[in-house]
Amino acid sequence: MHIEKKNNLVFHITLSGYELATLISSARWVAEGAKGRLTEEAVSQLKQVVSNYDKATLKLSGRESK
Repeated sequence: MHIEKKNNLVFHITLSGYELATLISSARWVAEGAKGRLTEEAVSQLKQVVSNYDKATLKLSGRESK
């Protein structure tokens, strides 16, 4: 994941295929009423996407750990 800030309200985000698929499937699950539970694999993938997002935002703000 890579995030670039274009201006105060616009960001350019580059995602891998699995990151995009994970976000879309999670959004679809929520939009359709979030019935049932996510699989362990889905939860694991979501945690990885969130971790990637956290790293990318730290890099964007110049606070990444070196």
